[in-house]
Amino acid sequence: MKLAEPLYRSIFDNMHIAVLLVDDEMALRYMNASAESLLQISAQRQLGARIDSLFSENGAYPEGLVKAISERQRLTKRKTLLRLPNLEEISVNYTVTPFHDQDSWFLMEIEQLDRVLQISQEEMLVSSQAVAQHMIRGLAHEIKNPLGGLRGAAQLLERELDNDEHREYTDIIIQEADRLRNLVDRLLGPHKSMQMESLNILEVLEYVRKLVAVECPSHIRTLIDYDPSIPNICGDREQLVQAMLNIMRNAMQALSDQEVGVITLRTRIQRKFTIGNTQHNIILRVDITDNGPGIPADLVDNLFFPMVSGRAEGTGLGLSIAQSVVNRHNGLIKFETQRGETTFSIFLPLEPINE
Repeated sequence: MKLAEPLYRSIFDNMHIAVLLVDDEMALRYMNASAESLLQISAQRQLGARIDSLFSENGAYPEGLVKAISERQRLTKRKTLLRLPNLEEISVNYTVTPFHDQDSWFLMEIEQLDRVLQISQEEMLVSSQAVAQHMIRGLAHEIKNPLGGLRGAAQLLERELDNDEHREYTDIIIQEADRLRNLVDRLLGPHKSMQMESLNILEVLEYVRKLVAVECPSHIRTLIDYDPSIPNICGDREQLVQAMLNIMRNAMQALSDQEVGVITLRTRIQRKFTIGNTQHNIILRVDITDNGPGIPADLVDNLFFPMVSGRAEGTGLGLSIAQSVVNRHNGLIKFETQRGETTFSIFLPLEPINE
């Protein structure tokens, strides 16, 4: 079987499921882009390697897989734990099928269960964010209308007052009305049209890092782990700076009581990645990690909703605005947290955006 045929290669390379072709000597003959991403290996480097050297199964040698290939039998395994060479473990379903017209070829299909669950969770996150924004916009409209009337009435009253002491009260009314209006505007998030341009994400991150460095206490340091080969993305620089800045400031505030605080910025490319209902051939991933105490369990499910904050003095708007900005770029923010390590991951497609 010749894998050089453009049609077969194109079909396999555009499949979301991981596909590997193995011969009867257990040697890897082909793997698609999804398999490279899932197993975190390079097809170019691993072609010819034995399939049982690429992973172990449930912490042991994949004996069932080897037996199925040696006996030319179809094999299906469900909820199997594969351990990769870097010791990462992934939960998968996989199927091995012999080719009937080829004596020495086997097709192996691997579906990551963790990723199926993640996609479902991401869809729920995007949907709940959209519902929350819709409700907030309706509520904001109902608040801003009477606020305008209240402020106008206070200004008219101020003109009629001769007593400076009484004017102090109308000044307070006007100032508080303005404060509430600004809060409502922040709740609505960015609403102006995006100014799209070609951006170097490393330049954006370095700009944000320098802004935060001015605010950082001396016990907090920042580390960088950039992939310099990442191409430019299409985005609104001002809004992306604001989103990254909000997350960086959150990390800094989480480290306020830490004896030694570390924030790490990391950029990577990921292939065949699904955001919501759309599969992207290539995306940018930006990780912002801190070594703080972690996010309290009671905040985890609602962290991106407005007015949700772990700090008494916090407004709870920073992460909500960041998620809104990234969503407008067809992207998504996710996080993983445990004591001693919290990572916010920003996923942005590298394809052009149709606003």
